[in-house]
Amino acid sequence: MIKLYVSPSCTSCRKAKSWLEEHNLGYEEKNIYHEPLSKDEIKEILMLTDEGTEEIISYRSQAYQDLEVDIDSLSMNELLNLFIEEPSLIRRPIIMDDRRLQIGYNEEEIRMFLPREIREIELAEIHERLEEVETA
Repeated sequence: MIKLYVSPSCTSCRKAKSWLEEHNLGYEEKNIYHEPLSKDEIKEILMLTDEGTEEIISYRSQAYQDLEVDIDSLSMNELLNLFIEEPSLIRRPIIMDDRRLQIGYNEEEIRMFLPREIREIELAEIHERLEEVETA
């Protein structure tokens, strides 16, 4: 099952939600402002990242700009608590399943959540169109 972590008034979150619905992909939605992420959920997200906390921190957010602490000096437990207390520090949307993770909305990367059969069909259609263009 796909998990979609969002915040209110987030354009990228709405785009991700619309894309999942357009492609008939079931998902669980969680608004991280109304229901903050648990430490276990944050750890689950971090386990799927390539760069750890660097990927999920919203460096452009006002919450990050207003921090009065050096985020690099925090222990993992302190950082997890900070994410729970300040959900605006977390980039959104977060789209994930058991094996894949996408942070932020990217129309090309989100396709990884499509079942393999559908991706193969779409790829075959693209190749077919390319061949038509080449022979025209």
